[in-house]
Amino acid sequence: MAVTEPAPAAVSAAHEGILRRQSARESAARTYARALPIVPVRARGMTIEGADGQRYLDCLSGAGTLALGHNHPVVLEAIRAVLDSGAPLHVLDLATPVKDAFTTELFHTLPRGFAERARVQFCGPAGTDAVEAALKLVRTATGRDGLLAFTGAYHGMTAGALEASGSARDVRVARLPYPQDYRCPFGVGGPRGAELGARWTENVLDDPKSGVPAPAGMIVEPVQGEGGVLPAPDTWLRRMRDITAARGIPLIADEVQTGVGRTGAFWAVEHSGIVPDVLVASKAIGGSLPLAVVVYRDDLDVWPPGAHAGTFRGNQLAMAAGAATLAYVREHHLAERAATLGARMLAALRSLGNEYSCVGEVRGRGLMLGVELVDPAGSPPAPGGGEPDPARSAGRAGVPTPGGEDRTRTVPAARTGDDPSDTARPRGTPSSAATVPGDRAEPHQRPSDHAHELPETRPLPPAPELAAAVQRECLRRGLIVELGGRHSSVVRLLPPLTITDEQATAVLDRLADALATVTRAHHR
Repeated sequence: MAVTEPAPAAVSAAHEGILRRQSARESAARTYARALPIVPVRARGMTIEGADGQRYLDCLSGAGTLALGHNHPVVLEAIRAVLDSGAPLHVLDLATPVKDAFTTELFHTLPRGFAERARVQFCGPAGTDAVEAALKLVRTATGRDGLLAFTGAYHGMTAGALEASGSARDVRVARLPYPQDYRCPFGVGGPRGAELGARWTENVLDDPKSGVPAPAGMIVEPVQGEGGVLPAPDTWLRRMRDITAARGIPLIADEVQTGVGRTGAFWAVEHSGIVPDVLVASKAIGGSLPLAVVVYRDDLDVWPPGAHAGTFRGNQLAMAAGAATLAYVREHHLAERAATLGARMLAALRSLGNEYSCVGEVRGRGLMLGVELVDPAGSPPAPGGGEPDPARSAGRAGVPTPGGEDRTRTVPAARTGDDPSDTARPRGTPSSAATVPGDRAEPHQRPSDHAHELPETRPLPPAPELAAAVQRECLRRGLIVELGGRHSSVVRLLPPLTITDEQATAVLDRLADALATVTRAHHR
């Protein structure tokens, strides 16, 4: 008997009904569901199919969780093997063959010089709980209470993790400047801006009148994701390692989003060559299922039994899926693939900055990419924080327009790290349309190390409304993207590491088309 497909009207009604019931029943705290009103019913690799029959390329990837995309065969096979074996699915923190295989694979991937002296703590199944465990660990080990964290940071939604994040209100945390170019807190960007931030950190720690007592630890993201896709310069990260090591301060690397090949190295700290004292991991390590761990030096292993526990820290299915994912990324060199393809996509995205005045900066590392949208009609702050210069904003159309309009702001090179082969060229360099270039990445330029050669950065105001409009237009074209940054003005791309060249071209074409549509609408 033939199966009759439901009529399009019935499909649409079911889709809308699910969305209506979600809106009526779920908390007002829901987030992604507001900007992405879709009902996924099937998914494979990078493709999601909605209940309405629409197909999407997913550049959200579960906020970076899906290193191999949706329902990768090796992940499904690993999960089925556990289910078919009759193994217990819930064992608290007891030892099992599945757990042993995961731990062995995890240690195999750790940065050189770290695994030999490492211990692992399995936490509740979310990155924020692993952050809580890391903070608790260093406070226990040092006997100190304070913490060093950075502006723009995001470490999770529980109390301690929020306290270390950039949006904290009531904190026991000393906030330090995180280096960035376009919105450099010192107004210079580049290596000079990073150096000033490092000097400020040293001064805070060494000045007996700074008001900051010796901290229990420093927590840092090698690339700030929610903060706006800001890669830490390698030299700066090495300075942070030197500063903390010299003062007996444990360094915590939050690799919840950057780990497992996302940035072009298996762990993002490997770009700089540093070895942290504590590494926090979640998201991709569970192969799409909930899992979180803290890995740390053995001399920090001072807490008593039960000091940090959790009922669901022994997720056997997640450990099986995670071990399969870690092994696949390692054996198929997907981190190297992310570095190569990410550089091509970054080069293509930069061309949008030359075409559209509402693109303030393009930045990223590996397959962690961001496009910051700005208001080209806005006036940059005058040097020294004075009133805007009327001459700089005179004659502006008040809308984002294609390239060729007067762009008076000075924009430093988009940063991807300190490696000359991975540094974006300065804005304004001629480029082609937004498609993936050939196998060879375009030549790059390196920012100057001399302060007098670095122009003062004068960024334009962020444009969250434009970013939201671009996100909506992307969704209409079958592309799912995330927004981030201080004002939700950064369009973020987090494709799976398995993305093909053809899919990368489709992503860039759809994003470019969405940006062009939004630009025309605002121009009208």
